[in-house]
Amino acid sequence: MLTVTARTTGDARASQIPSVLRRALAHPWWEFTIDGPHVDIRHQQRGTPYRPPRRPPSWREFLGSLETAFACLGAPRDDCLPLRWGRDTELTISAIQALDPFLKDGRPQTYRQGFLPQPVVRFTGERDACGDLCDGFLTSFVNISRVQPVKGLDEYGAVLDGWFSVLSQLGFHARHLSVHGTLTPWRRREVAGITLHFRHLGLDLGDIVLLWNVEDPTRMAVDLGTGLERLAWAHTQQRWHELVHGGFADAAPPATLDAIRTATLLLGNGINPAPRGAGSITRRVIGTIDPKAVRLGVSTAVREAYGYWSLFGVLRAPWPQIAFAIEEEVRK
Repeated sequence: MLTVTARTTGDARASQIPSVLRRALAHPWWEFTIDGPHVDIRHQQRGTPYRPPRRPPSWREFLGSLETAFACLGAPRDDCLPLRWGRDTELTISAIQALDPFLKDGRPQTYRQGFLPQPVVRFTGERDACGDLCDGFLTSFVNISRVQPVKGLDEYGAVLDGWFSVLSQLGFHARHLSVHGTLTPWRRREVAGITLHFRHLGLDLGDIVLLWNVEDPTRMAVDLGTGLERLAWAHTQQRWHELVHGGFADAAPPATLDAIRTATLLLGNGINPAPRGAGSITRRVIGTIDPKAVRLGVSTAVREAYGYWSLFGVLRAPWPQIAFAIEEEVRK
């Protein structure tokens, strides 16, 4: 009976979403195509060219613009979740985990809500035939999210409309944006949801997810998310490795640079190399560093990554200690 009720609830909500989004995106230039469970939303003038900014903003400037834009929508910035999670995963892999008490535990609270620039570590990035991460993917990145409980579907629609407003303030234009996906609900244990994806000029940026508790579907929430680095990539049109690694882009293999960047985040959060648990992830990451590429040490690359991760919260270990820990582990 519970499964039938959950499916009925999900199907009913899915059937309402096209109307909800039409009301939220009320401008006549949006074209809606509904084909069974599939939805596609595009701008009538989508063929116009995109002009990136002449001077790419710094990471601090870009983050500040996002924070200001979200605050204007009533979604102020909240503190990051701890990187060490230890509940469903060893590490925090998404800002959506801030909704666990509300969606999974039946408690009228969240760990965080609003605008959340959350550093995360994942090993799910797409890779090429050689095993290297494809452009647009990193082991560690900042999950830019707006997470919040909602009381109805109109609030869900307003979150998507607000996101387009945020993108407009960053310098994007609606004519280059699109939304697509399937309205078929999915379920993962206590939580069900519907996911729609958004793109800029054909590049996948992220998604907006309507979520609810299976046993109590009145407990609804929204998670709108993208990656800060991927968003900046779409915004600036820079070469991916130059955008992410700056002046170090050609100084070492991409896998080594990715590992140093990730190890800096892990060690900076007090997750030291260990044979088991979260520490085993740090050891695994450092193990991918090419020793030949770091014969002169990793201090300058660590200092660069340390400055980046410090934009999102105070790190527990100083950068010289992190550099020393990486070099010691590489020598083993």
